[in-house]
Amino acid sequence: MQEFINKSFFSLFVITLIFGILLYDLIGFDYTDEICASVLFLLFGYQLFKTPEWTINKAFLFTLLVFGFYFCYSIFIGSNITKAIITDLIIQIKPYLALFCTYSLAPLFSNDQKIRLRLTALIFSFFLFLLAIVEIFVPNTLVVVMGHATYYAAAVIMCSLCYLYTSPYTTKTKITFLLILALGLISGRSKFFGFYAFASILVLFLSVKLDNFKLNLKSISILLAVVAVVILVAWEKISFYFFQTFTGEVDRDNLARFVLYRTAPDILVDYAPFGSGFASFGTFASGQYYSDIYIKYGIEKVWGISQDFYNYVADTYYPSLAQFGIVGVLLYVLFWLYIAKKAFNFYKVTKNNFYPTFVILIIVFFIIEGVADSTFTTHRGFFILMFLGLLLGDMKRILTSTLNEKKQLPKHEDITNQ
Repeated sequence: MQEFINKSFFSLFVITLIFGILLYDLIGFDYTDEICASVLFLLFGYQLFKTPEWTINKAFLFTLLVFGFYFCYSIFIGSNITKAIITDLIIQIKPYLALFCTYSLAPLFSNDQKIRLRLTALIFSFFLFLLAIVEIFVPNTLVVVMGHATYYAAAVIMCSLCYLYTSPYTTKTKITFLLILALGLISGRSKFFGFYAFASILVLFLSVKLDNFKLNLKSISILLAVVAVVILVAWEKISFYFFQTFTGEVDRDNLARFVLYRTAPDILVDYAPFGSGFASFGTFASGQYYSDIYIKYGIEKVWGISQDFYNYVADTYYPSLAQFGIVGVLLYVLFWLYIAKKAFNFYKVTKNNFYPTFVILIIVFFIIEGVADSTFTTHRGFFILMFLGLLLGDMKRILTSTLNEKKQLPKHEDITNQ
């Protein structure tokens, strides 16, 4: 059973990387992630029904119950037509399925599979390098080939993470990882600059044994410096969305995001505590099946949010949390705390900082991306959450082995079966 899972998931993982990330816009097929999500869920279902215990992760079950509640709630308050609610439900739950299904499958890549994945990452990194060179001399090459500079930056991040994951965690590997990641700087995206700054500091300077870490003036200064660097390189976006007021000088491409950020707090208050429901605000479905919320709050004529041109209605993530209210915002934060806690528990027992480094990078990636992109619910978010599920599965396997060696299996069950 596990051998079949390992082989099947590896094939699915590579296919998702190539066709769901690297060649996504080039092939012009928009349903790659949906197909991959369906295959992943079927693989999870196959394992579940073939396992006598029918073991399911408690957090996964809780997540399904939460989405079930919000679906019923949305139908009850009439947040949109039923078709729109179902569409948004599928989009919103997809990243969680990617994570928890992969985590439950706990696939293990063999050394041969890791070598093949590493070669794939390096080959496509070279392709991305060539694109960066051409972009210097022929502007808009990234847009023509990748569809958007953001897609290019995401492809660079995925390739660099896959390379780092499948390579020995040495100084040489870390430098190569950062060199590959540096290709994304050509995208010119301020959020990528912030992520690159954080990744560089984390991988080169903070990836040490945490036993040696002491909370003193020096360590606090270093941590504050890290935060300051990330905020500095991304300050333009942070300042624009969270501190400025509307002026006639606002760039048209940023106008929709600005308005969504300004409207979301009102929705959180007016629809407390569970929000305005699926397909009502800041999501693709709320534009495709145009939501009455935009009319109610007088923003239906804003460029990028209007009924006849809603291309920018899902161009950010955090405002869309208003659909789920204050409770939904807290649950989203709780989700990432749950992931961070797993990384902390893993390090506390194993003293292995390889996997926690990845977890921290992924959490920070989504924190930054959520400001000016809906990456979490897109094909890019689907792949990286599959990757996160793979990491958590590895961590659980290593944690099991370590605790068994220490004869602390009851404690292990408390930690890993949550």
